[in-house]
Amino acid sequence: MADQIIPTHTCEYDVAIIGLGPTGATLGNLLALQGLRVLVLERDKDIFGLPRALHFDGECMRVFQTLGIADALLPNLFVGPGMKFVNAQGRLLIDWQRPTCIGPHGWCASYKFHQPELENALRDRLARQANVDVRLRHEVFALDETAEGIQLRFEDTSCGRFGRATARYVVGCDGARSIARRFMGTELTDLKSHERWVVVDVMLDAPRPDLGDYSIQYCDPARPCTYTRGPGNRRRWEIMVMPDDDPAQLSSSDWLWDKLARWVTPADARLERSALYTFHSVVARGWRRGALLLAGDAAHQTPPFMGQGMAAGIRDASNLAWKLGAVLRGEASESLLDTYESERSPHVREFIETAVQLGAVIQMTHPDLANARDRDMADAIRRFVTPQPQLGPGAWQEDASGTAGHVAPQPRLDDGRLLDDTVGYRFALVALPGVLAACPDLHEPAAQADLVLVESNAAPVRDWLAATGAVAVLLRPDRYVFGVAPDLQAVDGLLARALPRYRMEHA
Repeated sequence: MADQIIPTHTCEYDVAIIGLGPTGATLGNLLALQGLRVLVLERDKDIFGLPRALHFDGECMRVFQTLGIADALLPNLFVGPGMKFVNAQGRLLIDWQRPTCIGPHGWCASYKFHQPELENALRDRLARQANVDVRLRHEVFALDETAEGIQLRFEDTSCGRFGRATARYVVGCDGARSIARRFMGTELTDLKSHERWVVVDVMLDAPRPDLGDYSIQYCDPARPCTYTRGPGNRRRWEIMVMPDDDPAQLSSSDWLWDKLARWVTPADARLERSALYTFHSVVARGWRRGALLLAGDAAHQTPPFMGQGMAAGIRDASNLAWKLGAVLRGEASESLLDTYESERSPHVREFIETAVQLGAVIQMTHPDLANARDRDMADAIRRFVTPQPQLGPGAWQEDASGTAGHVAPQPRLDDGRLLDDTVGYRFALVALPGVLAACPDLHEPAAQADLVLVESNAAPVRDWLAATGAVAVLLRPDRYVFGVAPDLQAVDGLLARALPRYRMEHA
């Protein structure tokens, strides 16, 4: 990070966000936590009231914990036990177990949810922030660069009135057809997976334990399908469109019930929603141009076979928000914003490429190739483990243990509180007992730099630091490890490299 710069405040807003889906709402809340002036423009009047995204992971739950909504979400979530891939004869091909106990993040590994409930919680939290201006039914049609930032031009479609606003930065969280991406001139890298599927959401009239709690990928070349349990009595099936399907029939109730007949019938369930999707796999080449940035589906799209589409947007928001805050407060130069894409693009690409590989197993429709696949996988069940990729190059420092650039665990501390509740959305130095006493000069500059010092003798902290070979670990606000200090002498230098304000206060 560069030396301190002097921020300017000539724009009406620090950040404008286009789009109030889960990514935009999460980003807005994280920016609000930092006291920034935020404008959110959303073209629709209401939250889409039917299911869309269905899964998020423990890392996302930590973001919701930071926003103060995790406990409100929890009663309406279902903890998913994992996913099984089976062939046409029902033989297990891939076993993806997700532990249902509390894991390293302080939460479970997999949660199933109803998207409108999440969006309502995020919007309610946003509505309580005095520094956030949310405008619904406002459609952006132009983004004009100025000497100070971006002028947004938009239409209030409730009355046809045109308006303008200025913001130092604009983030397009406006989905696959992003207007922000078009104004940036950013193209997409195609990862070569584009298949049509019909997604059907069903509400059961009564519990059906026989359907099971695991998600099932039916790798049947005659008709690949997916079954997923949602919270409560919600269930989802995804049905691959085959070449001889009549496009005019794909949304008809007769066609849908015919395809669902092996599991449910109109006698025990009702159709809540069906939609025809093309599952794309793309990553934008250029997530930032000057004061314009992209997040969520505007920056990347993935097939759903890992349940990581929305989760990737939540990670984008958590990575970007603290960097925007640091730049706008004058604590870092604008070059910090370039680390957003350099870190996140390879990270999200690993998830997308893995989803494409899993999709190749599921979407094999040639019988001979499917038989060859089954023979190749006959000797052993492939046990799949969720990837834990390291960030790409950026605002973190390599270490011998390979800890930096990975998301940190969230242990409970000596007082029983979870680490993130102690830290907030800030940098934190997590240290073994005695480290802070041995470095008394840390305290005053740390306070000036808004760095939280956490010294803990709790077993999970001791075990983690011992495995890392460090006396202290520096965490970023997004919970990724900036770097590690193998000894006391390394602590001060680590903080100075990460936090220019600490370096200046310590000088």
